[in-house]
Amino acid sequence: MMYCASLSVVELYLLKRFPIPYALYLMTVSIMAGFWGQFFVRKLITILKRASLIVFILSGVIFVSALTMGMTDIVKSIVMMENHEFMGFLSFSSK
Repeated sequence: MMYCASLSVVELYLLKRFPIPYALYLMTVSIMAGFWGQFFVRKLITILKRASLIVFILSGVIFVSALTMGMTDIVKSIVMMENHEFMGFLSFSSK
């Protein structure tokens, strides 16, 4: 998780989406969140003695992520439709 979070920040920096200070800040936050997340999950597993907890945490994170990304995209699409903005769909017969 820590590798993926910090790698996505590097990727967005290389695509020129973030300035250097912002990318360094986000990289630091993602690395710290990765460490704290691993520490918390390890403690929770030792307390509950259930390694299957990792699967439930991962599925919960994926569910919440899909839900929030889907909702923000739906809202963005509705706003674009109301403003009659171009959404990227072209007819095959138009030039």
